[in-house]
Amino acid sequence: MQSVDDLIYFSRIFALVLFFVLFVGILVWAFLPGNKQRFEKEARKILEEDR
Repeated sequence: MQSVDDLIYFSRIFALVLFFVLFVGILVWAFLPGNKQRFEKEARKILEEDR
């Protein structure tokens, strides 16, 4: 039974690390200077569609 508990423990740690790295990666991607123009263009497009 100890090996099953160890497997559950390590899978939880792995999932936590995986999602944290994914979250940080998305943040870095969202705040890259090259993406600013694209995000502003998309924001303006949404506002122009409302008119």
